[in-house]
Amino acid sequence: MPTIRQLKRRIGSVKNTAKITNALQLVAASKMRRAQDRATQAQPYAEKLRVVLAGLASTSGDGEGAAHPLLANRPVKNIAVLHITPDRGLCGGLNANLNRAAGTFVAMQHEPVSVVAVGKKGRDFFVRAHQHLTAEFTELGDYPTQSDTLGISRIIIDDYLNGTVDRVYVSFPLFVSTAVQRPVVRQLLPIEPPAVNDEAAAGNLAEEYIFEPSPQDVLARILPRYIEMQIYEAILQNAASFQSAQMVAMKNATDNANDLTRELTLTYNKARQEQITKELLDIVGGVEALKGA
Repeated sequence: MPTIRQLKRRIGSVKNTAKITNALQLVAASKMRRAQDRATQAQPYAEKLRVVLAGLASTSGDGEGAAHPLLANRPVKNIAVLHITPDRGLCGGLNANLNRAAGTFVAMQHEPVSVVAVGKKGRDFFVRAHQHLTAEFTELGDYPTQSDTLGISRIIIDDYLNGTVDRVYVSFPLFVSTAVQRPVVRQLLPIEPPAVNDEAAAGNLAEEYIFEPSPQDVLARILPRYIEMQIYEAILQNAASFQSAQMVAMKNATDNANDLTRELTLTYNKARQEQITKELLDIVGGVEALKGA
Protein backbone atom coordinates (compact mmCIF):
# COMPACT_ATOMS: atom_id res chain seq x y z
CA MET A 1 0.00 0.00 0.00
CA PRO A 2 1.36 3.46 -0.83
CA THR A 3 2.58 5.58 2.05
CA ILE A 4 0.75 8.69 3.22
CA ARG A 5 3.40 10.91 1.66
CA GLN A 6 3.04 9.13 -1.70
CA LEU A 7 -0.74 9.42 -1.59
CA LYS A 8 -0.55 13.11 -0.74
CA ARG A 9 1.85 13.72 -3.62
CA ARG A 10 -0.38 11.74 -5.99
CA ILE A 11 -3.46 13.73 -4.97
CA GLY A 12 -1.65 16.99 -5.65
CA SER A 13 -0.51 15.75 -9.06
CA VAL A 14 -4.03 14.66 -10.08
CA LYS A 15 -5.50 17.98 -8.92
CA ASN A 16 -2.99 19.88 -11.06
CA THR A 17 -3.89 17.69 -14.03
CA ALA A 18 -7.58 18.43 -13.45
CA LYS A 19 -6.85 22.17 -13.48
CA ILE A 20 -5.05 21.86 -16.83
CA THR A 21 -7.76 19.75 -18.47
CA ASN A 22 -10.47 22.06 -17.13
CA ALA A 23 -8.66 25.08 -18.59
CA LEU A 24 -8.36 23.32 -21.97
CA GLN A 25 -12.06 22.45 -21.80
CA LEU A 26 -13.02 26.09 -21.21
CA VAL A 27 -10.77 27.30 -24.03
CA ALA A 28 -12.20 24.72 -26.45
CA ALA A 29 -15.76 25.60 -25.41
CA SER A 30 -15.14 29.28 -26.06
CA LYS A 31 -13.78 28.53 -29.55
CA MET A 32 -16.25 25.78 -30.37
CA ARG A 33 -19.31 27.95 -30.97
CA ARG A 34 -17.57 30.22 -33.45
CA ALA A 35 -16.01 27.28 -35.29
CA GLN A 36 -19.36 25.49 -35.44
CA ASP A 37 -21.12 28.59 -36.75
CA ARG A 38 -18.54 29.03 -39.51
CA ALA A 39 -18.85 25.39 -40.57
CA THR A 40 -22.65 25.43 -40.44
CA GLN A 41 -22.94 28.67 -42.39
CA ALA A 42 -20.62 27.44 -45.16
CA GLN A 43 -22.33 24.08 -45.62
CA PRO A 44 -25.59 25.22 -47.35
CA TYR A 45 -23.62 27.32 -49.85
CA ALA A 46 -21.29 24.42 -50.64
CA GLU A 47 -24.19 21.99 -51.05
CA LYS A 48 -26.10 24.36 -53.32
CA LEU A 49 -22.98 25.01 -55.37
CA ARG A 50 -22.59 21.25 -55.77
CA VAL A 51 -26.14 20.99 -57.17
CA VAL A 52 -25.65 24.00 -59.45
CA LEU A 53 -22.48 22.58 -60.94
CA ALA A 54 -24.10 19.19 -61.37
CA GLY A 55 -26.83 20.87 -63.39
CA LEU A 56 -24.32 22.89 -65.37
CA ALA A 57 -22.30 19.77 -66.11
CA SER A 58 -25.32 17.93 -67.45
CA THR A 59 -26.39 20.97 -69.49
CA SER A 60 -22.95 21.59 -70.98
CA GLY A 61 -22.65 17.95 -71.92
CA ASP A 62 -25.52 18.35 -74.38
CA GLY A 63 -23.99 21.32 -76.16
CA GLU A 64 -21.09 21.70 -78.46
CA GLY A 65 -17.49 21.14 -77.47
CA ALA A 66 -15.85 18.73 -75.08
CA ALA A 67 -16.52 18.59 -71.38
CA HIS A 68 -14.43 20.75 -69.10
CA PRO A 69 -11.12 19.00 -68.18
CA LEU A 70 -12.05 19.03 -64.50
CA LEU A 71 -15.24 17.11 -65.31
CA ALA A 72 -13.80 14.56 -67.72
CA ASN A 73 -13.47 10.98 -66.53
CA ARG A 74 -10.30 9.32 -67.73
CA PRO A 75 -8.55 6.03 -66.99
CA VAL A 76 -7.27 6.07 -63.43
CA LYS A 77 -3.52 5.57 -63.19
CA ASN A 78 -2.75 7.77 -60.18
CA ILE A 79 -4.87 8.85 -57.23
CA ALA A 80 -4.46 11.80 -54.87
CA VAL A 81 -5.95 12.03 -51.38
CA LEU A 82 -6.33 15.38 -49.65
CA HIS A 83 -6.14 14.32 -46.00
CA ILE A 84 -7.37 16.95 -43.54
CA THR A 85 -6.73 16.52 -39.80
CA PRO A 86 -6.09 18.76 -36.77
CA ASP A 87 -2.61 20.01 -35.91
CA ARG A 88 -2.95 19.13 -32.23
CA GLY A 89 -4.04 16.21 -30.09
CA LEU A 90 -5.95 15.98 -26.81
CA CYS A 91 -9.18 15.50 -28.77
CA GLY A 92 -10.12 11.93 -27.92
CA GLY A 93 -10.20 9.46 -30.78
CA LEU A 94 -10.72 12.04 -33.54
CA ASN A 95 -7.22 11.87 -35.02
CA ALA A 96 -7.03 8.08 -34.76
CA ASN A 97 -10.40 7.66 -36.47
CA LEU A 98 -9.48 10.04 -39.30
CA ASN A 99 -6.13 8.39 -39.92
CA ARG A 100 -7.64 4.92 -39.75
CA ALA A 101 -10.33 5.80 -42.31
CA ALA A 102 -7.84 7.43 -44.69
CA GLY A 103 -5.27 4.67 -44.23
CA THR A 104 -7.88 1.98 -44.96
CA PHE A 105 -9.01 3.84 -48.08
CA VAL A 106 -5.44 4.19 -49.37
CA ALA A 107 -4.69 0.52 -48.68
CA MET A 108 -7.75 -0.56 -50.72
CA GLN A 109 -6.62 1.28 -53.85
CA HIS A 110 -4.89 -0.67 -56.63
CA GLU A 111 -3.31 2.42 -58.23
CA PRO A 112 -0.45 4.51 -56.79
CA VAL A 113 -1.68 7.03 -54.22
CA SER A 114 -0.11 10.37 -53.29
CA VAL A 115 -1.23 12.41 -50.29
CA VAL A 116 -1.62 16.14 -49.72
CA ALA A 117 -1.66 16.46 -45.94
CA VAL A 118 -3.40 19.33 -44.14
CA GLY A 119 -2.62 19.12 -40.43
CA LYS A 120 0.29 17.69 -38.47
CA LYS A 121 -1.50 14.58 -37.23
CA GLY A 122 -2.36 13.35 -40.72
CA ARG A 123 1.07 14.26 -42.02
CA ASP A 124 2.84 12.36 -39.25
CA PHE A 125 0.61 9.32 -39.79
CA PHE A 126 1.43 8.99 -43.49
CA VAL A 127 5.12 9.75 -42.90
CA ARG A 128 5.23 6.81 -40.49
CA ALA A 129 3.41 4.70 -43.09
CA HIS A 130 6.04 5.67 -45.71
CA GLN A 131 3.33 7.07 -47.99
CA HIS A 132 4.32 9.55 -50.69
CA LEU A 133 3.45 13.14 -49.66
CA THR A 134 3.00 15.65 -52.46
CA ALA A 135 2.63 18.63 -50.12
CA GLU A 136 1.83 19.47 -46.51
CA PHE A 137 0.06 22.40 -44.90
CA THR A 138 0.07 23.04 -41.16
CA GLU A 139 -0.79 25.79 -38.69
CA LEU A 140 -3.85 27.11 -40.50
CA GLY A 141 -5.17 28.36 -37.15
CA ASP A 142 -8.43 27.92 -35.28
CA TYR A 143 -10.39 30.08 -37.73
CA PRO A 144 -8.94 29.55 -41.23
CA THR A 145 -10.10 31.86 -44.01
CA GLN A 146 -10.60 30.91 -47.62
CA SER A 147 -7.45 32.78 -48.62
CA ASP A 148 -5.53 30.40 -46.34
CA THR A 149 -6.74 27.45 -48.40
CA LEU A 150 -6.18 28.79 -51.94
CA GLY A 151 -2.69 27.28 -52.13
CA ILE A 152 -4.15 23.85 -51.35
CA SER A 153 -6.78 24.24 -54.07
CA ARG A 154 -4.17 25.37 -56.60
CA ILE A 155 -2.03 22.25 -56.04
CA ILE A 156 -5.06 19.96 -56.39
CA ILE A 157 -6.29 21.66 -59.58
CA ASP A 158 -2.86 21.87 -61.22
CA ASP A 159 -2.05 18.21 -60.49
CA TYR A 160 -5.32 17.13 -62.04
CA LEU A 161 -5.08 19.37 -65.10
CA ASN A 162 -1.53 18.38 -65.98
CA GLY A 163 -2.33 14.69 -65.63
CA THR A 164 -0.24 13.98 -62.54
CA VAL A 165 -3.33 12.46 -60.92
CA ASP A 166 -6.49 11.13 -62.51
CA ARG A 167 -8.76 11.13 -59.47
CA VAL A 168 -8.81 13.18 -56.28
CA TYR A 169 -10.47 12.34 -52.97
CA VAL A 170 -10.77 14.46 -49.85
CA SER A 171 -10.69 12.90 -46.37
CA PHE A 172 -11.98 15.02 -43.47
CA PRO A 173 -14.12 14.89 -40.30
CA LEU A 174 -17.77 15.69 -40.97
CA PHE A 175 -19.18 17.68 -38.06
CA VAL A 176 -22.49 16.06 -37.07
CA SER A 177 -22.88 17.29 -33.49
CA THR A 178 -20.78 18.25 -30.51
CA ALA A 179 -20.36 14.58 -29.60
CA VAL A 180 -20.20 13.08 -33.12
CA GLN A 181 -17.59 13.77 -35.80
CA ARG A 182 -17.71 11.27 -38.66
CA PRO A 183 -14.67 10.52 -40.89
CA VAL A 184 -15.62 11.00 -44.55
CA VAL A 185 -13.77 10.18 -47.78
CA ARG A 186 -15.43 12.00 -50.69
CA GLN A 187 -14.50 12.20 -54.36
CA LEU A 188 -13.47 15.72 -55.29
CA LEU A 189 -12.35 15.35 -58.92
CA PRO A 190 -13.72 14.63 -61.40
CA ILE A 191 -17.13 15.89 -60.33
CA GLU A 192 -19.57 13.03 -59.98
CA PRO A 193 -22.99 13.18 -61.69
CA PRO A 194 -25.81 14.29 -59.38
CA ALA A 195 -27.26 11.68 -57.08
CA VAL A 196 -30.83 10.48 -57.52
CA ASN A 197 -32.18 12.96 -54.99
CA ASP A 198 -30.36 15.81 -56.77
CA GLU A 199 -31.45 14.97 -60.32
CA ALA A 200 -34.71 16.89 -60.03
CA ALA A 201 -32.87 19.94 -58.70
CA ALA A 202 -30.32 19.69 -61.50
CA GLY A 203 -33.10 19.39 -64.09
CA ASN A 204 -34.95 22.39 -62.67
CA LEU A 205 -31.74 24.41 -62.84
CA ALA A 206 -31.39 23.73 -66.56
CA GLU A 207 -35.03 24.63 -67.19
CA GLU A 208 -35.28 27.78 -65.09
CA TYR A 209 -32.10 29.61 -66.11
CA ILE A 210 -30.59 30.79 -69.36
CA PHE A 211 -26.80 30.89 -69.25
CA GLU A 212 -24.90 33.57 -71.16
CA PRO A 213 -22.69 33.33 -73.08
CA SER A 214 -23.09 29.53 -72.67
CA PRO A 215 -23.27 26.88 -69.95
CA GLN A 216 -19.72 25.79 -70.88
CA ASP A 217 -18.30 29.27 -70.30
CA VAL A 218 -20.18 29.70 -67.03
CA LEU A 219 -19.02 26.28 -65.91
CA ALA A 220 -15.39 27.06 -66.71
CA ARG A 221 -15.57 30.17 -64.52
CA ILE A 222 -17.42 28.56 -61.62
CA LEU A 223 -15.66 25.21 -61.46
CA PRO A 224 -12.41 26.41 -59.80
CA ARG A 225 -14.50 28.32 -57.29
CA TYR A 226 -16.43 25.14 -56.59
CA ILE A 227 -13.27 23.17 -55.84
CA GLU A 228 -11.97 25.95 -53.59
CA MET A 229 -15.26 26.01 -51.71
CA GLN A 230 -15.38 22.25 -51.23
CA ILE A 231 -11.87 22.27 -49.77
CA TYR A 232 -12.63 25.29 -47.60
CA GLU A 233 -15.80 23.65 -46.30
CA ALA A 234 -13.88 20.50 -45.39
CA ILE A 235 -11.29 22.54 -43.48
CA LEU A 236 -14.03 24.39 -41.60
CA GLN A 237 -15.61 21.05 -40.72
CA ASN A 238 -12.22 19.92 -39.42
CA ALA A 239 -11.85 23.02 -37.22
CA ALA A 240 -15.34 22.61 -35.73
CA SER A 241 -14.81 18.89 -35.18
CA PHE A 242 -11.51 19.45 -33.40
CA GLN A 243 -12.85 22.06 -30.98
CA SER A 244 -15.90 19.93 -30.19
CA ALA A 245 -13.88 16.74 -29.74
CA GLN A 246 -11.33 18.50 -27.54
CA MET A 247 -14.02 20.02 -25.32
CA VAL A 248 -15.69 16.63 -24.81
CA ALA A 249 -12.36 14.85 -24.25
CA MET A 250 -11.14 17.44 -21.73
CA LYS A 251 -14.46 17.35 -19.89
CA ASN A 252 -14.18 13.59 -19.58
CA ALA A 253 -10.56 13.91 -18.45
CA THR A 254 -11.51 16.49 -15.83
CA ASP A 255 -14.35 14.31 -14.53
CA ASN A 256 -12.05 11.30 -14.35
CA ALA A 257 -9.39 13.32 -12.52
CA ASN A 258 -11.97 14.53 -9.98
CA ASP A 259 -13.21 10.97 -9.44
CA LEU A 260 -9.63 9.75 -8.96
CA THR A 261 -8.97 12.58 -6.50
CA ARG A 262 -11.95 11.50 -4.41
CA GLU A 263 -10.79 7.88 -4.42
CA LEU A 264 -7.23 8.83 -3.49
CA THR A 265 -8.49 11.15 -0.75
CA LEU A 266 -10.57 8.31 0.71
CA THR A 267 -7.54 6.01 0.60
CA TYR A 268 -5.40 8.75 2.17
CA ASN A 269 -7.90 9.25 5.01
CA LYS A 270 -8.02 5.51 5.70
CA ALA A 271 -4.24 5.29 5.73
CA ARG A 272 -4.05 8.31 8.03
CA GLN A 273 -6.59 6.77 10.40
CA GLU A 274 -4.65 3.52 10.48
CA GLN A 275 -1.45 5.40 11.25
CA ILE A 276 -3.11 7.40 14.03
CA THR A 277 -4.66 4.25 15.49
CA LYS A 278 -1.32 2.49 15.39
CA GLU A 279 0.38 5.42 17.13
CA LEU A 280 -2.32 5.49 19.82
CA LEU A 281 -1.92 1.76 20.39
CA ASP A 282 1.84 2.22 20.69
CA ILE A 283 1.32 4.99 23.27
CA VAL A 284 -1.21 2.95 25.26
CA GLY A 285 1.08 -0.07 25.13
CA GLY A 286 3.99 2.02 26.35
CA VAL A 287 1.94 3.42 29.24
CA GLU A 288 0.83 -0.04 30.30
CA ALA A 289 4.41 -1.27 30.11
CA LEU A 290 5.53 1.59 32.39
CA LYS A 291 2.75 0.80 34.87
CA GLY A 292 3.80 -2.83 34.97
CA ALA A 293 7.38 -1.82 35.65
